Amino acid sequence: MGTSTFAERLNQIYHEVAKAAHGVGRAPEDITLIGVSKRKPVEEMQQAYDAGLRDFGENRAQEVRDKFPGFNPDGIVRHFIGHLQSNKVKYLPDRVDIIHTIDSTRIADAVDQRFGAQNLTIPVLVEINISGEANKEGVEPAQAMELAAYCAEKPNLQFQGLMTIGPLTSDAARIRRAFREMMLLSEQVVKQVGTSGKTAILSMGMSSDFKIAIEEGATHLRVGTALFGAREY
Repeated sequence: MGTSTFAERLNQIYHEVAKAAHGVGRAPEDITLIGVSKRKPVEEMQQAYDAGLRDFGENRAQEVRDKFPGFNPDGIVRHFIGHLQSNKVKYLPDRVDIIHTIDSTRIADAVDQRFGAQNLTIPVLVEINISGEANKEGVEPAQAMELAAYCAEKPNLQFQGLMTIGPLTSDAARIRRAFREMMLLSEQVVKQVGTSGKTAILSMGMSSDFKIAIEEGATHLRVGTALFGAREY
């Protein structure tokens, strides 16, 4: 990431978000930037918070367990954005504020039961495999309505919208088509199922494609590398 500070990188991303939003007549303040802090220590997350970031995304339930609620400064929103296994749901209550990756009735049931056991409710998004890639999680678009309705009926889940990961390609036209399909699907699902929030969430767009996502209607962006730099694995 060179010698730039986190604050400089954050301000640059905010500038790019605003430019993309204004280009299609959208208000930048209607778009939430989630900093993907997976594999980043709490010290770096604190630096991000000090620079103004308030939304943090984690991919692994074990990291959620280890980082939160120890890192919980005022005003943050903790997003779980990774693939979720039933036996790891136990790590999430009191440690996340929204789950982006409900991809089956089994996971919906597990989350509903675990949060309900602690008298908690949790906002959730249904993950869609919009590109049809075999290595991607999420339900097929044709299953979106059914799973969204299933989540909406669960007493401890608050269905709030959809999430996807764009196609793994440098073909901007292909990415745009996928995101446009997601926007249309989101409109259909929200019209029929409704959401518990004031506005429906459409979580799509990462470091390489968030500008296209904004142009196609994303409300939440999940940006990691462009903010935190490359991760060590």
